[in-house]
Amino acid sequence: MRCPKCGGQEDRVVDSRASREGATIRRRRECEACGYRFTTYEQIEHEELMVLKRDGRREGFSRDKLLSGIKKACQKRPISHEAIEALLDRVIRQITDQYEHEVPADAIGHTLMEELRKLDQVAYVRFASVYRRFQEATDFVQEVKKLEGTQ
Repeated sequence: MRCPKCGGQEDRVVDSRASREGATIRRRRECEACGYRFTTYEQIEHEELMVLKRDGRREGFSRDKLLSGIKKACQKRPISHEAIEALLDRVIRQITDQYEHEVPADAIGHTLMEELRKLDQVAYVRFASVYRRFQEATDFVQEVKKLEGTQ
């Protein structure tokens, strides 16, 4: 691993621990050349999963794109970065457990909506408004009424 400070390639692992429900390994490293400490994460690389879009196109699954959608839904909500990462890991794990090579975009959206509903109702409604393409205020009202009915 190349040191982000001096570019040296020799380092030693100071500490290792599982994080994010065991989906990744966090390693604390120290550069042998300059002594700078930095953190790296190691995770399992899955065979590329393709997403079947609503219009029939296929594109590679993007963890970053999913994370971006979650962050937008959770914006200005009292939700920690760790909670968002844990939610992202749960959604990815559910999707990869269920689908091997190709996953419909709808399956990703439904899985994410269910996880957001458990985490934060406002984030859930925000995501649902984009995912379900709400056109009018009544669409929001109907979704909130559904939430009230599930409690």
